[in-house]
Amino acid sequence: MTSRSPAKAPITRADFDRESDRVDRQGLWRGLSVAVLRLSRHAAALSIASIALFVVMTALEFLYFQRLSGGLVSLDMRIAGFTPDEGMAWLTALGRRGGEIIIVWHYLTFDLLFPALLSLTLVSLILALGRRLSTFRAMPAQLQALFSLLLVLPYAVADYAQNLAMARLLSDFQLANPDSLAFASSLTVTKFALLAIPVFVIAVFALAGQRRS
Repeated sequence: MTSRSPAKAPITRADFDRESDRVDRQGLWRGLSVAVLRLSRHAAALSIASIALFVVMTALEFLYFQRLSGGLVSLDMRIAGFTPDEGMAWLTALGRRGGEIIIVWHYLTFDLLFPALLSLTLVSLILALGRRLSTFRAMPAQLQALFSLLLVLPYAVADYAQNLAMARLLSDFQLANPDSLAFASSLTVTKFALLAIPVFVIAVFALAGQRRS
């Protein structure tokens, strides 16, 4: 007697769609990984652009914004955060006109670009310096990209969330209350804390690379 192999179940439309989605996701992730890895080639240019933009923002802060607020430091530059009273004092000193100026010349212009530019710079430096180390270089390329993104993306999200919270307060002073100001302060502290993580990793990579050279 001849044995018959079991008949294969027919491929349904749902199976085909699931397989297509899986292939598309893999292709998308590979393309994203390649784009991220290429950032290491532009680490120097991105660093210069980030520094230049930071200098412009700092100049605006000290030469213009603090004049509007009577010498008070902007809330999103206070690394340790601020109390609700300090936040209200800054908003009151600015007034509606000062708040509108900061929204336009900070949150809708320079600080709309800076978190993204700084994030790209941090990723490029992590990859460029990490590849000087044999342990990091031995990692699969996609894992290198994932590692750098996981270090930097939380900072970017926190920075934009903090910008949104501050812009809402400046656009409508009636939204300013102890709870909303405390929330904005916590976002400010979180932003700087999450920024410190990739900066620390970059410093460690740089020092390790110097020791090996």
